[in-house]
Amino acid sequence: MDMHMNGKTAVVTGASKGIGLAVTRSLTDAGGHVVAGSRTLTKELKELEQAGKVTFVAGDLTEPGAAPALVDVAIERGGVDILVNNAGALTPRPDGFLSITDDDWNRAWTLGLMAAVRTTRAAVPAMVQQGSGAIVMVGSVNAFLPDPAVLDYSVVKAALTNLTKGLSKEVGPKGVRVNSVSPGPVSTDLWFGDAGVAQTLSSADGNDPQSVADSAVADTPLGRFNTPQEVADLVTFLASDRAANITGSDMTVDGGLITTVR
Repeated sequence: MDMHMNGKTAVVTGASKGIGLAVTRSLTDAGGHVVAGSRTLTKELKELEQAGKVTFVAGDLTEPGAAPALVDVAIERGGVDILVNNAGALTPRPDGFLSITDDDWNRAWTLGLMAAVRTTRAAVPAMVQQGSGAIVMVGSVNAFLPDPAVLDYSVVKAALTNLTKGLSKEVGPKGVRVNSVSPGPVSTDLWFGDAGVAQTLSSADGNDPQSVADSAVADTPLGRFNTPQEVADLVTFLASDRAANITGSDMTVDGGLITTVR
């Protein structure tokens, strides 16, 4: 399927690995050029940069100036057509709510919400001026299934989903679409890394990491984790002209984890 992305410029945050890297690859495969924001230049991103498909911009999005600097690179290339707010982090909280400090809340809020607010605030004027643009927020099913083990993450993702809906109403009449994607568990370092959910919770309850991971999807109809590519495919569709009449929507890719009508 032609996504009509030839000549378009996209900004992707958290682009160095996991979902962000998969989204970057999908957008470039569809013909777009990606301005890829990340703290570090990974081998995979470097290969895409050497192929002329990516412009890498190093930056820490917890710093207020990093977001506009990232978007400015795209604008200097001629405009920003697509923005994918993917940057985020999750810290498992096996000791629950009382273990989450003010600093923990502030870190989760700054990277999980304010980074998206700042990149969006930088990109919207250029999109409005050209009369078109697509913004996709990468959220989580935890916005609707809050979990005490990741409570601050859940709260931040709920706010990000709310931001998507509210902003879509304001900028839709100006030609800018805003949607969000809410994945269920995804096979990335967030789950399977050394400090990921599976390892951290297994250390707390005495189970092995694979058992913790298996239990997360055991009751879902499809019974498995998402791949990063499956999430990236949905993001790419929503960012494309193929989704030209979709805005203000949140779409889940969760193997049937959410069982209620919402």
